[in-house]
Amino acid sequence: MPIHAKTTLLGSDWVHDVRIEIDQGRIRHIQTQANAEPGDERVDVLLPALGNLHSHAFQRAMAGMTETRAAGRESFWTWRNLMYRFLDRLTPEQIEAIAALVFMEMQEAGYASVGEFHYVHHQPGGAPYDQLSELSQRIFAAAQQTGIGLTHLPVLYTYGGVKQEALSGGQLRFGNDVARFLELVDDCRPALPETDSKLGIAPHSLRATSPTDLTEVLRATPEGPVHIHIAEQVQEVTDVQAMLGQRPVAWLLDNVPLGARWCLIHATHMTDAETTALARSGAVAGLCPITEANLGDGIFNGAEYVAEGGRFGIGSDSNIRISLPEELRTLEYSQRLREQQRAVLVSEGSVGHALYTKAALGGAQALGRNAGEIAEGKLADLVAINRDHPTLCALSDDQLLDGLCFAAPDGLVTDLWSAGRHRVKQGRHVARDRIIPAYRSAIADLLASV
Repeated sequence: MPIHAKTTLLGSDWVHDVRIEIDQGRIRHIQTQANAEPGDERVDVLLPALGNLHSHAFQRAMAGMTETRAAGRESFWTWRNLMYRFLDRLTPEQIEAIAALVFMEMQEAGYASVGEFHYVHHQPGGAPYDQLSELSQRIFAAAQQTGIGLTHLPVLYTYGGVKQEALSGGQLRFGNDVARFLELVDDCRPALPETDSKLGIAPHSLRATSPTDLTEVLRATPEGPVHIHIAEQVQEVTDVQAMLGQRPVAWLLDNVPLGARWCLIHATHMTDAETTALARSGAVAGLCPITEANLGDGIFNGAEYVAEGGRFGIGSDSNIRISLPEELRTLEYSQRLREQQRAVLVSEGSVGHALYTKAALGGAQALGRNAGEIAEGKLADLVAINRDHPTLCALSDDQLLDGLCFAAPDGLVTDLWSAGRHRVKQGRHVARDRIIPAYRSAIADLLASV
């Protein structure tokens, strides 16, 4: 069904009275200065919808459970221990129900697609399921139920640390050597949902794989997105440098063919030289500002990275809070606190416009998705927002994205299309009334077992 928008962001320009025709999930035709026709979906402000480039869906069920402090011990690493204990109880059915809730919430927040960095592969204790891709297929089922665009990123997780320690505890559900990992990837291919889904790989980190394994898996998968956690925590940087002789980002730059298919998640702790080299590599920095703030990771070298033309996108990572505007807001505000000045992540003009449009393009690249802008031939990943809301009603076109990023509450999304699938209407996901009861039932069973 065609869409008619009062105001549309086409490239960098605001255009009024735009009519968009969609065919097989792609934008077939854009007509400007057009009148609405009978049967058109009519919206107020139409934007390219962002991709959420980094998610661990199951962690959504932990939100609010780890905000206490054990005297003298609170850190990322104690949070991780709690996460491992939580993992010991998750069933396939619960993973599917949690993922469906997460994907629904993402779409209602304005994300049309997601990169699911999926590392829970096996049963508690580490035994594989009869179908090696059982838990990946639970993610696929959640994506089909919600209609979100999915880039599935099975994780290679082989070791418990940089010294190639054996996996233990909750990590056993993640573990594969390279041969079984490649079998898992192959097992996922025929089950992928929807024609716009993508399959990539995710070597978890330089902590959880080895240079030899990384080389082998990259040789076996020459196409598709490659995502990796990198330089998130100071301890990680110290450990990798001690083992490999270089800091994590520097080691990657020198030892793998970084380029447009790569997304480096976090990259929080970089030297100036690493920041410049990463920016010039063509890879995407996958930034997760809410989770990074929640875990106390640190602050990304945003000013230097953007000044060098670096590409970035955003992700909700632990999914403790799924809010597209707040991710962008937190990203810019962290830079302001670090630099002690305003308007850091833009050289000139609207900060909100720069944040939104760059994150749209960077996220699309990271997900291997032909999206990120409204143009003929692109996937119809589109989001409509309500300009009549008190936060936005006084703003000019050129101020709209500043208002969305820095002043708006949640709930301004009226409609969302994922590759032309109209999944959010009047602010509600079309499957909300099925997804939420299923999640509540699953989480009640999970908590009863913990």
